[in-house]
Amino acid sequence: MYKKDDWQRQKKKAPEPNKDVQGKHQIIGIVENIVFRSEETGYTVCTVKSPDMDSPITVVGNCPALWIGETLEATGEWVRHQRHGYQFQASVITCIPPTSAKGIERYLASGMIRGIGKVNAQRLVQAFGKDTLRIIEKESKRLEEIEGIGPIRRQRIKESWIEQKGVRDIMIFLQGHGIGNAQSARIYRYYGSDAINIIRENPYRLAGEIWGIGFKTADEVAISIGMPMNSELRARAGLEHILRTMTEEGHCFCSEPELLLHAEALLEIPVETLTSALKYELDMGYLINDMNKIYLAPIHAAEVGIANKINELLTTPCSFKPIVADKAVPWAEQRMNISFAPKQAEALAMALSEKVSIMTGGPGVGKTTIIRALVDIFGARKLTVSLAAPTGRAAKRMEEATLHEAKTIHRMLRFIPKLGRFEHGPGNLLKSDVFILDEVSMIDVRLMYDFLSALPGEACLVLVGDTDQLPSVGPGNVLRDLIASDSIPCMKLDMIFRQETGGLIVRNAHRINNGGRLEISNDDKSDFFFIESQNPDQVIANMLNLVTDRIPKKFGFNPMTDVQVLTPMRKNMLGADNLNAILQNALNPTGECIERFGRKYRIGDRVMQIRNNYDKDIFNGDIGLISTADQTDQELTVDFDGRRIKYDFSDLDELVHAYACSIHKSQGSEYPSVVILLATQHYKLLQRNLLYTALTRGRKLACLVGSTKAVQMAIGNNEIRLRRTGLQARLRGDSHIEYDTIDQQHE
Repeated sequence: MYKKDDWQRQKKKAPEPNKDVQGKHQIIGIVENIVFRSEETGYTVCTVKSPDMDSPITVVGNCPALWIGETLEATGEWVRHQRHGYQFQASVITCIPPTSAKGIERYLASGMIRGIGKVNAQRLVQAFGKDTLRIIEKESKRLEEIEGIGPIRRQRIKESWIEQKGVRDIMIFLQGHGIGNAQSARIYRYYGSDAINIIRENPYRLAGEIWGIGFKTADEVAISIGMPMNSELRARAGLEHILRTMTEEGHCFCSEPELLLHAEALLEIPVETLTSALKYELDMGYLINDMNKIYLAPIHAAEVGIANKINELLTTPCSFKPIVADKAVPWAEQRMNISFAPKQAEALAMALSEKVSIMTGGPGVGKTTIIRALVDIFGARKLTVSLAAPTGRAAKRMEEATLHEAKTIHRMLRFIPKLGRFEHGPGNLLKSDVFILDEVSMIDVRLMYDFLSALPGEACLVLVGDTDQLPSVGPGNVLRDLIASDSIPCMKLDMIFRQETGGLIVRNAHRINNGGRLEISNDDKSDFFFIESQNPDQVIANMLNLVTDRIPKKFGFNPMTDVQVLTPMRKNMLGADNLNAILQNALNPTGECIERFGRKYRIGDRVMQIRNNYDKDIFNGDIGLISTADQTDQELTVDFDGRRIKYDFSDLDELVHAYACSIHKSQGSEYPSVVILLATQHYKLLQRNLLYTALTRGRKLACLVGSTKAVQMAIGNNEIRLRRTGLQARLRGDSHIEYDTIDQQHE
């Protein structure tokens, strides 16, 4: 035990601790305050008070779970911090729930249990004293004796208490492996009370089933609980991990030799063991070998399914009588009071005449006008038309342009969280005569397969997209492969019609696409501006000036909702993470703050969902504003275009700030104004389609901030990264095509 006189000695302002305070010691005390805690790593700084200490001491160390009011037992040594003085550096920390009434009250008031704040903590302890924790766990019905606690809150308190205990057990079991509170909570919710047994049996399930946990973490857990480095279970998990990583890079498959080579390098396992593991994975159907191309089974099923469904649609008669394009096109012109250009009329006639068709082209070429005409013509024939897009913003744009309901693909198919699948699919088809799908370039093979598999064979399908934008974030290159297969009628529109004020957004988008130089105007009524900025500090200063002052004053855009900062990457000084911290400090610096996962969430903050959450019916890329934060119930509410969605504090790692976002994340969205940052430090990502995609996100205004050199680098780099896909070959029926040359360089 650390003696009182030792504590007094170390509190003196001596330059170094004397021999009495050096070496290993143990302290026991009550946690008074948590100064800092990382939910991801468990690194904690707290103050502890013990009866045999004159003053609270600072304890620093890694602890899986810690709450104010608990008894802390720590083993470690005294160290002198340059700024903060003497601290107890703990190598081992153990926490014990409090037993005194005062300790229990502080414990419950700290926010550990949803539904209990300071007031309810005081009322509970006044009523039940030292028995409070036992009553919460064993006799929770009695909680309703307390004012302000009814059946619903009582149930919430009981469930939160059970979950907290389960999460703590998991965190202690997984201590030291980088699994924080949020991941532990997900593990508990997914596996329940049997979580630890499941992890002991196969820790690699964590990487495949729990969002936020990767193979590296699961591998550390596996090795720490005694799994041999060269076990076949580890080999199988490693093979799947490599294929999953490749799908994250856009590929659908990997050759067998390359897969084994990568696995041998990653896992340091003999190739014989890996070959045996691969055979097991293939025999069990987890992986598929298609002509020595190894797929994850769901990706293979999606690729094959897309080809089969396209062929079914092409060969199944339509559900309605043919529409005479020669009559329908003039009718649409008269109704819309416009005259179609020859290619527009041709594209409209194609979509009316063909069972499946593709319409592609850049901004301002009239794609939306043709969609409007199709909706009017099909509607006049009393046919049912369904409009869909991969993102909420793209669907909303379709709806505004056509005055016809449009949905995201996910909401059209209706995911059933309990069953883990969509409501609509092969056994429960959607009911419409015509389906028009926009922003197809950003749809990966899995989502396209889910969509197509829900269409009736007799339906008419119109696919719309821009092949010059960035490809989908997920695996595959669906739109390019569909066009390259020559199996579907396709029309590329290239004449610019949209000439809004200044018109430079559209003109420069086409200049970029053609490898030309940007057109710069000094006209203050222009919709495009370029601000030369030579270094990162200057880029940030100019960006801040635009967002907070110049754009709101000149154009009247609200910086909180109408201005989107776009950058090529997440990390580094000009990455989205750092820019969001800077912009939050400039636009929303004060107010109630919830700190989680290294971020400060404030009421009014603009945030983005970064994963599909089917339980909440919120999807990757959805943007909203934080409207409320409830410390007692540990809930934060986000307003997504009028839909108020609640988040448990442990789920906040699903939300990132969205004042700035990566250009990839902006795909499918359109904003009133965009501020695009482009610097030479982004050189690894500077490509023509990246700049083209960023510029075309701006509807009314686009400001490009960066260096001329970076812009020239981006426009000059038209090499498109190859994606290994087999869809083009399947659509052609050519099984001998060299799959990995599908994605060709622009001409």
